[in-house]
Amino acid sequence: MKKNLIGCLPAFALKEKYVNVIIETPKGSRVKYAYEPDADLFALKKALPEGMVFPFNFGFIPSTEAEDGDPLDVLILNQEPLIPGCLIKAHLVGALKAEQSEERQKTRNDRLIGMAVSKATPTSLESIKLEGKIIKEIKYFFESYNKLTGKEFKVLGKAGPKNAREMVRKAEVTFRANNSQNRM
Repeated sequence: MKKNLIGCLPAFALKEKYVNVIIETPKGSRVKYAYEPDADLFALKKALPEGMVFPFNFGFIPSTEAEDGDPLDVLILNQEPLIPGCLIKAHLVGALKAEQSEERQKTRNDRLIGMAVSKATPTSLESIKLEGKIIKEIKYFFESYNKLTGKEFKVLGKAGPKNAREMVRKAEVTFRANNSQNRM
């Protein structure tokens, strides 16, 4: 049986100071990629309309399971596009609590927000306040993106770094509970 390497990565890194993030879609891309665990590869999911691009790097936190059944989604706020499949360490700066609706069925689909860090990242760049323009841009992108596929995206509120880490811990527990029988 083939081993899913990404599925073996823990959610947290470096004594829970950071989270591991696998990039699926690079900043500036019109193409949405999605990780396919059964194939252990990244697949083309869809193309956005002309003129619309992902404003941030988009990925997921391994070994987590959110309420929608997928790993936790995370946006990475940094200047450069990162390649699909890239493993990074990220400092969580907060989250948007959100709900997606499709044909009257509502599902929580929160978006964690982080910043890529490396050994060379100055401590001053490891934090940002989730306010004003950046929140409006993220909200507008996901509202527009979901509308294109017949879904509605509604922001319910925002959370700070401490609450974002708690969301990861909760999703880790869910992942372990739902995947413990697959390991036997």
